[in-house]
This record gives sequence, C-alpha cells and structure tokens, in this order.
Amino acid sequence: MNTLLVTFSILCGVVLCGTAISLFAVYRAHSLLGEIKLQKNSETAREHAEVDAVRTSVDALAAQMHDLKSHQPAAVAPGPPKPGLNLNKRSQALRMHRRGETANQIATALELPQQEVELLIKVHRIVLSTV
Repeated sequence: MNTLLVTFSILCGVVLCGTAISLFAVYRAHSLLGEIKLQKNSETAREHAEVDAVRTSVDALAAQMHDLKSHQPAAVAPGPPKPGLNLNKRSQALRMHRRGETANQIATALELPQQEVELLIKVHRIVLSTV
C-alpha cells in the first residue's frame, strides 16, 4: 500500500506543478497583453496629439489666408511693356557690332537695355566659336 501512496503523491505533485506552471503562463500572458494595450494607448494618444497640432497649424494658416484675402490691395494695372529684343532689333544690333560699335552705342541707338545687348553679343560669340 505504501507504493500506491507514493505513486499517488508523485502524481499529485506533477498535477500541482503543471497547474502552477499553467497559472504562471496565464498570468504572464495577461501582463503582456496589458503592456501591449498601454503601448497602443500611448501611441494613439501621441498620434491624436500630432493630429491636433497639425489641425491647429492648418487652422492658423487658413486664418492667415483669410486675412490676406480680405486685406488684398486693389489690382494694379501693369505698366506698358518694355521694349523687347525682337528679330529686327537683334539683326540690327549684330550688324552694328560687326561694324565695330560698342554695346553702349548699340543700346542707345536701338533704345534697348545695355545688358541685353551685351548678352546678345556674348551669345553670338559663343555660337560662332562652336561653328
């Protein structure tokens, strides 16, 4: 009878040990789920805070746009167009340059800005150097 008692006690010990391990596993799983929920809640709160910050910025920009639209000055009529360097003036400027006149003289004679005449002459030199 003694062996039966020893066998039964070993079996009870194994069952108690398995139950303890099972309870520990359930407790640990519950703890991990709680940590995951806390992390998720903190991430959600952070995302909501970021969304609120963006929404506030957008609202501020919308208010600025509204202020700018309401304080917009009356439309100013554009001035007369500046005399441009059309094909006739371009060919005249190049002819005058070939005759030896300076960029200042060409600009004065054709009523063009001096920088445009200088640019035309530089571009013409580059084109001739590549040919």
